[in-house]
Amino acid sequence: MAAAAPLVIVGAGQAGGRAALTLRAEGYRGAILLLGEEPDPPYERPPLSKGFLTGERSLASFTFATTEALAEAGIDFRPGCRVLAIDRPAKQLRLADGGAIAYAKLLLATGRAARPLPGAQADEPRIFCLRTRADADQLRAALRPGARLAILGGGFIGLEVAASAMALGCAVTVIELAPALLSRCVPAPLAAILAARHQAAGVRILLGTGLQAVMATEQGLSLDLGGGRRLEADALLVGIGAVPRAELAVAAGLATDQGILVDARLQTSDPDIFAAGDVCALPDPSGNGHVRLEAWQNADRQGALAARNLLGAGLSYVELPWFWSDQYELTLQIAGWPARAARTVTRAIAADACILFHLDEQGRVLGAGGVGPAGLGRDLRLAQLMIERAARPDPAAVADPTRGLKTLLR
Repeated sequence: MAAAAPLVIVGAGQAGGRAALTLRAEGYRGAILLLGEEPDPPYERPPLSKGFLTGERSLASFTFATTEALAEAGIDFRPGCRVLAIDRPAKQLRLADGGAIAYAKLLLATGRAARPLPGAQADEPRIFCLRTRADADQLRAALRPGARLAILGGGFIGLEVAASAMALGCAVTVIELAPALLSRCVPAPLAAILAARHQAAGVRILLGTGLQAVMATEQGLSLDLGGGRRLEADALLVGIGAVPRAELAVAAGLATDQGILVDARLQTSDPDIFAAGDVCALPDPSGNGHVRLEAWQNADRQGALAARNLLGAGLSYVELPWFWSDQYELTLQIAGWPARAARTVTRAIAADACILFHLDEQGRVLGAGGVGPAGLGRDLRLAQLMIERAARPDPAAVADPTRGLKTLLR
């Protein structure tokens, strides 16, 4: 009698690794294959731009599923394994090495890829992106004291690397086309606090500035910023976003639109294929299309829920969106759906700390975000509870930093 086809996970990042572990934790005893293109077992990506770059953390410290642990759990982990295509009628994967793998059910957790710099030389060793451990290894070698680092993009990756590079003694310039840093996803008052902290550290910030061309020289890189302006650098980090790795889904005819479209159970348009993490687009709770939630927590929790649904649980993903960023001694956290608010209330705590509460027309807290020293985390957790409980606190009390937030939970 032929053995039953395994459950197969393509992508061994946060979502894929968590899914594999959850399948075993849920008591599944059948075969599990975890296929990853990288040579490393599943690790958390946030430290790559922070502690790993500065040398304060090793890869082992944020690897959450070691090769040994996966083997002990009976999970067939195959690093360096690239999937070329999905044959849906045959329920098979075609591999780059010429092999094929049958699946009973399939989870796509392929994540995102760093957006490359258009027109840049792919083999230029002084131009970097940051998405994988290998990327971080290469970038870290360039961050020597006195090195001139240019960063294209004033988003999370760019600013976290800027803080790490400053700690290593580099001279850092951030180039941002928009009129403000973090303008795509962070409210202006919070972004302004972080911008001021970077400038105080010595980071040069060029807003409203694009990169026209990059020329390699004997001394390093010469960046054409337009209008006759040039910037000389030893290295360039390209941090202009990332794109979902949905190529397999597109080629297989699954429903896609800026990611792999899934329902609330993370099931794709094929009932035997699920998707989780940065690559998938969930139904927007507002009923307006789909939304991708690009954050560590969402990848982790979606991976766990997808595993349970591979086993037939039929659960819906209802987690509150939440993400954070650490830069210097400051932590930024944003939760919920700030963009849907009718009103924003500011709780000013100090020059480098405040919390924004985003309320709907009935005064319910839809979202909250804050920036400040690590101690602000307790208040931000209370703000998340307000969102989860649909609390309607008195706006004047919310704005008063002398009033404890715990007293406003109702």
